[in-house]
Amino acid sequence: MWTYHPDLLAIPVPRYTSYPTAAEFVDGTGGDLFATAIDGVSGDVSLYVHIPFCEKICWYCGCNTGVANRTAASAERVGRYLDALHKEIVLVAERLPGTARVARLAFGGGSPNGISPIDFVRLVDALTLQFETSRPMMSIELDPRTLTSDWAAVIAAVGIERASLGVQTFDPRLQQAIGRIQPARMIADATAMLRKAGVRSLNFDLMYGLPGQTMAELEDSLERTVALGADRIALFGYAHVPHLIARQRKIDARDLPDAGARFAMAAHGYEFLTRRGYIPVGFDHFALPTDPLARVTLEGKLRRNFQGFTDEQAPVLLGLGASAISSFPGLLAQNEKNTGRYRTMLSQDRFSATRGIERSLDDQRRGAVIESLLCRSRARLDPELRDAALPLLQPYREAGLCDLEGEELVIAPAGLPYARSIVARLDPYRQGSLRKFSAAV
Repeated sequence: MWTYHPDLLAIPVPRYTSYPTAAEFVDGTGGDLFATAIDGVSGDVSLYVHIPFCEKICWYCGCNTGVANRTAASAERVGRYLDALHKEIVLVAERLPGTARVARLAFGGGSPNGISPIDFVRLVDALTLQFETSRPMMSIELDPRTLTSDWAAVIAAVGIERASLGVQTFDPRLQQAIGRIQPARMIADATAMLRKAGVRSLNFDLMYGLPGQTMAELEDSLERTVALGADRIALFGYAHVPHLIARQRKIDARDLPDAGARFAMAAHGYEFLTRRGYIPVGFDHFALPTDPLARVTLEGKLRRNFQGFTDEQAPVLLGLGASAISSFPGLLAQNEKNTGRYRTMLSQDRFSATRGIERSLDDQRRGAVIESLLCRSRARLDPELRDAALPLLQPYREAGLCDLEGEELVIAPAGLPYARSIVARLDPYRQGSLRKFSAAV
């Protein structure tokens, strides 16, 4: 159902989990602006907590994470980080107005199960106490390689309803090529443990465009994922940017599928999963009709933030932990990435936000349009924005990928894989930019 237009996918573009994107963040947009933004918060708030540790580091990974093994030095490093995180929880909670209510609590990384189950329980207790939460919906990202029965018991005890497993591929050869060995039985056991622990919405992260990957290997991973009953599936194209992520140099770029093969894999994955009854969420996410993500998609209420596509409706996202990003209507602020400097700032009772961007009214207007196009494939363009964008959109219109319907720009079903490229034409920060991003497909 999709036609490959290589010229329209030639320019790498952002994923647009925010607007402006993190590429536009500048140093110095931090603590004071962050504090002022918190003072104005009311209503529902979403919390994201970053745990930058994994027991093993995968070669493809672009996350802000480091090794947390069982050595004494590693345990000390994790302990110091968690002490700083607890301090940040107190500082932010004390500043947050009483009119704000934490409705969502998400743990990501890294791998939150890179720390001990006891440390995680202490973290949940601190968040619950300091933010006076009343049963927020909780989600967690997990590494199946380090998901133990003790961890499953903790997930059940604290009431986590949603979880995401980093699967990537079931093929042993491909796992070896990306530095992530996890036999199929391990993933099946993790799935069973999480279901028994009460997880109602389970996501599998899968990847295409891996070194030497064939269509048959991709289909096998999709087949196994469906058989295990994943409620959600995120099917990402591997982004090979070794100039930005040094660990990716371990992956042989000569074995990577070319752009045409990647496009064919994305198209095959879309067709395979929709035939199996999954609702497409954007072009690279999928959810069963019973899942909340599918329901908001069908109702036209899907949102997009730093965690990707979401059913979250809160206008404010507070990020806790090194490199975590907070989103306010008028501000995007990122915490210090370096864990050492992060700890130092918290030891001085300072907010750790060091980078970001103030969102102008034009940024907010364009951000709403971009989010609507990515989430609903349509958005109203005011005359000024429409007149500026139409010349840049003409190649996509001529290819039948998008068009105007009255005052709305509408992305056609055939245009879904081009959505990020289309919205990039509405982004003045991208015009003439030399920054490097991943391929759109």
